[in-house]
Amino acid sequence: MGTDGFGPHVAFYIGDIPVSETVTVTWFIMAFLLIFSIVATRNMKKEPKGLQLFTETLVKTINNLTTQNMGIKNAAWAPYVGTLFLLIGISNIIGLLGLRPPTADLNTTMSLSITTFVLTQFFGMKSKGPLKYGKGFLEPIPFLLPLNIIGELANPVSLGFRLFGNITAGVVIMSLVYGALGSILGLAVPIFEAGIPVVLHIYFDLFSGVLQSFIFTMLTMVFVSGAME
Repeated sequence: MGTDGFGPHVAFYIGDIPVSETVTVTWFIMAFLLIFSIVATRNMKKEPKGLQLFTETLVKTINNLTTQNMGIKNAAWAPYVGTLFLLIGISNIIGLLGLRPPTADLNTTMSLSITTFVLTQFFGMKSKGPLKYGKGFLEPIPFLLPLNIIGELANPVSLGFRLFGNITAGVVIMSLVYGALGSILGLAVPIFEAGIPVVLHIYFDLFSGVLQSFIFTMLTMVFVSGAME
């Protein structure tokens, strides 16, 4: 997306290099996750409570989710799966703080989906061997080779646009709601701006944001594990 109109604007410049809102907010999220991981794993005790209990529960949930969808032999994927889920999830709900979600930028969602695509192809070939993996595109009959290739290339496109479309739709709708409620009958009514959008924020930012991060993570596991089988 560009830096004009509805898209993310330039936040600041490093010399002559423009840094967009997307990059700035992403840096903020990365710093938050880094600090959280350091704080949550300091002074760990045998009987967890508080932040340690929350963190261990989160890690256990991600480990179980990974093994259930990718199998015990692929349990080592849990750190990547957890990082992907947290990064996308926080990016989706960051709008609750008044910041523009990085996932409302097509550059972000397509980068994530291309990463999934590259991992799928790499580990598929590593698991089966290049020849056997490539031979799979000729099944069930060689005539379907073009369709199989198109179908494989369509995965990252649909994955990236699905996430981008859902998050951007929420941003657009909330912008329209705030614009409409900002003035009723030509008079500014702050109570409407503060009260009515709360329910919409709960759905578009919280519920839909977490749901979309879960869907993206699940599809990533399905694509990668499917290519390795």
